[in-house]
Amino acid sequence: MAAIDTAYNYYLSTYGKQSASRYDSHKKSELRSIYNNIVKINKDSPLYKIKHSGDVQKFAIDIKESTRLIKNVIASLSDAEEGIGNAFQKKIAVSSQEDVVSADFIGDNKESEETDSFLIEVKQLASSQINLGNFLEKNSLSLRPGSYSFDLENTSSAFEFQFTVNSDDTNYTTQLKLSNLIGNADIGLKASVVEDQNGLSALQIESVSTGIAPDENYLFSIYPQGTRDSISAIDALGIDHVSQEAGNAVFLLDGMERSAYSNTFTINHAFELTLRGLSEEGNPAIIGFKTNADAMAENIQTLVDSYNSILHTANKYSDSQHQSVKLYRDMSSTAFTFQNSLESMGLLVDDKGEISIDRALLTESVSEDNAEEHLSVLNEFKNLLNTKANNASLDPMKYVDKIIVTYKNPGKTLVTPYITSIYSGMMMDRYC
Repeated sequence: MAAIDTAYNYYLSTYGKQSASRYDSHKKSELRSIYNNIVKINKDSPLYKIKHSGDVQKFAIDIKESTRLIKNVIASLSDAEEGIGNAFQKKIAVSSQEDVVSADFIGDNKESEETDSFLIEVKQLASSQINLGNFLEKNSLSLRPGSYSFDLENTSSAFEFQFTVNSDDTNYTTQLKLSNLIGNADIGLKASVVEDQNGLSALQIESVSTGIAPDENYLFSIYPQGTRDSISAIDALGIDHVSQEAGNAVFLLDGMERSAYSNTFTINHAFELTLRGLSEEGNPAIIGFKTNADAMAENIQTLVDSYNSILHTANKYSDSQHQSVKLYRDMSSTAFTFQNSLESMGLLVDDKGEISIDRALLTESVSEDNAEEHLSVLNEFKNLLNTKANNASLDPMKYVDKIIVTYKNPGKTLVTPYITSIYSGMMMDRYC
């Protein structure tokens, strides 16, 4: 299990906090197409073993995530109607007070014509429920050794937790044990052990969600089970004490009071707002759009950043994974193919294939009379980059170091049913 744990721990620590976008969901037909393409690749590929250097799993995961970023960026720029340059004319929302509220435009350009701008004044942020236990001496033990249990109820379910206190435990190790027990239960709660200025420790339990419905009194409650020992244990730990009640976000939208359970919500299915602070009284933030030239320049910058990120991935593993040069060549060839045309509009390609942007020249290029010619080249660059990213995503293992065992018989190849993609099983292969 250690090999699996290493890969999953790397994935969760590096990418686990990233939120999924709507471009990460797919139709059945799209998934079927991806599966068929993987099978086709497997049918024609030789049999090989993976060299288990320390970075092979991390490299493959980074390839998948870098290509996913590219594909999502390109998908977001392909929502516009067909036409030269429309892909880069996606509207971008802007807030006059980013420290109070940030905005993302998630609608289409037709919806933007109906909503020019609006005002929002934040009165209260949505908050989670926090239970903070008693602060205890870390190296002492306030509970007698034995087995204890308590019930935890949230708005939809009830759970029973059991834990054991050993004679060599301390208050701190007991709190840490409970923190792991609750956090690993995956029931919408975060748990941690906190310390005060006196060096005492307490168990803190916080709801992942914020806000509370009118018919709810709490997001979760903790009750000791009916035994005298469990009652005294919860009384000593104090984790049934609510130190912060959950609350809803309250704001004025064009002068009308509204509320939301979360600090992130949508307006008219067109804007995604994230509340970050309180407004000054009578000083609302203005949510609107960037100018066409600025929006286009920023969309192009986002595309370029995603392209550069895959080159950084290839260079990062150049010492440990010598085949990473294939990834670099595949992806950098996209920029070199259009180098002269890109540089004429302010997208400068260096010797390594990375692109930097001359913002002034780019803004001028997309604003002048022959802007469509420049944007046509950008669309071709975008489409080729999408093809390259899609190919790398389907078979990231072709870029890792491996040992060829045998080539398949040309013209008589068969699908290997148990290795549709070695990427999906590489974390379990201990014999390569």
